[in-house]
Amino acid sequence: MGGCGGKEDEPQLSDSTSRTGNKLLATEHAVALILAEESRAADAYPRILEAIGTALDWEFAGLWEEVPGPTVLLRCAAVWCEDTEQLSQFARESRGTVLPVGSGLPGRVWESRQPAWITDVRDDRNFPRAPIAVAAGLRAAFCFPIQSARGMAGAIEFMTAEAREPDDELLATMESLGSQIGQFVQRSRLEGAEREREARHSAILDSALDCIVTIDDRGRVLEFNAAAERVFGYGADEVVGREMAELIVPPALREQHRHGFARYLETGKPTLLDRRIEIVGMRKDGTEFPVELTITRIRLPGLPIFTGFLRDITDRKLAEDELRASRHRLVEAQDTERRRLERNLHDGAQQRLVSLALMLRLARERAKGAPKAATDLLEHAAEELSIAIDDLRELARGIHPAVLTERGLTAALEGVVDRFSVPVELAALPEERLPEPVEVAVYYLVCEALANVVKHAQASQASVAIAQSDGRVSVEVADDGIGGADAVKGSGLRGLLDRVEALDGSLDVQSDAAGTRVRAEIPVS
Repeated sequence: MGGCGGKEDEPQLSDSTSRTGNKLLATEHAVALILAEESRAADAYPRILEAIGTALDWEFAGLWEEVPGPTVLLRCAAVWCEDTEQLSQFARESRGTVLPVGSGLPGRVWESRQPAWITDVRDDRNFPRAPIAVAAGLRAAFCFPIQSARGMAGAIEFMTAEAREPDDELLATMESLGSQIGQFVQRSRLEGAEREREARHSAILDSALDCIVTIDDRGRVLEFNAAAERVFGYGADEVVGREMAELIVPPALREQHRHGFARYLETGKPTLLDRRIEIVGMRKDGTEFPVELTITRIRLPGLPIFTGFLRDITDRKLAEDELRASRHRLVEAQDTERRRLERNLHDGAQQRLVSLALMLRLARERAKGAPKAATDLLEHAAEELSIAIDDLRELARGIHPAVLTERGLTAALEGVVDRFSVPVELAALPEERLPEPVEVAVYYLVCEALANVVKHAQASQASVAIAQSDGRVSVEVADDGIGGADAVKGSGLRGLLDRVEALDGSLDVQSDAAGTRVRAEIPVS
């Protein structure tokens, strides 16, 4: 009656088909193992070519990739072949060949992005290397693309001396391998780009003249470049992983640093980020020195990371101190010379002129009854001499007013404003005497500023205010004129700026259509 003969009707695989399938599986396994072991595509390519070629009995293999440039051209970047002279010659010729897209077997595969097969290269009109392939005894060829999510990454070509018919199963397997290899190539290139980026980053850090220190959200050192090693005296291996504050921040500043760091992490409100400031750093041996610091936050996902750029400014500070001392010496020398000239005028020329005036007055008394022409001449001479004495006294006061030395700044400035044609209000004056260099600087600043008011400002009034607090004296001269004053271009204000800066002070000039305001601050200590 009925039996079950289902198994007898199933097709049976031939031994050759089974062996082919086993070869393909072994090839896939071998390639997967290579991709797992290697990290660089250049190292994996020769092994992949040899693994596929030997497993599937093909005698030559070449890997083609794009030549960088404006036009897409393909070059043979890696080869494998059996050890014969003819195949070695063909490999050399292939390595020297460049193909445009669409030309030759690799060019066609690159263009179509599909595997392709040539039964006999002698019959293929689009195989530029056919003559040398025939000379090497090669006939059949196939090629498959290496593709990734970013597109074509390469094409792998195999050739053999036998004329072989297309094998769809082999091509399908190779197409699948091409995708796996493409993913590996993409990953390899990304990792290579990352290694290059890290190498460039490291080279930049090591060649930078400034100290570069990177810390994490706990203040621990992540990077410490070569300049930082030289300046602070630590090796990078000594500081990485340790808190920066305990290494390069002086003990007196550590709590302030930690408090500010914690406040930023808590509130996110920066006070020092992306600003250039001058602070004190500490070397490994405990010595402290001035540094210029800029801190920036690296904008990356996750916990915050900060990089500090530090520069040893010891030499600059010494130069600034020397410049300041030099300016101070010049100002002192000028003031000393002013006093000497004032004394010489007062004790020398002025006294002689006063004596001469007395003599003229005596001669005029004795000349009574003389001809009118003679007495008129004596009278005129006495008047001219009186004017000359007044001019000399004014000149002496301009060089170094005696009242400034004898009675102080308030009396000297009261005498100054009385001589100006523009009404000047002394809004505030110091009650106590100031150090002599400061008084002299303030006196000449007020005199020069008021002289500019009269000469240039076309003002109807001006004011002078001087106040002392927190170890500094502030001076302000203001007017309601037309403006236009410039501390840089004007020689008078430029000289005042030099004098004020020589005393570690600062001068600011604000001038517009509403008037001019000259303001200076000078340390009193």
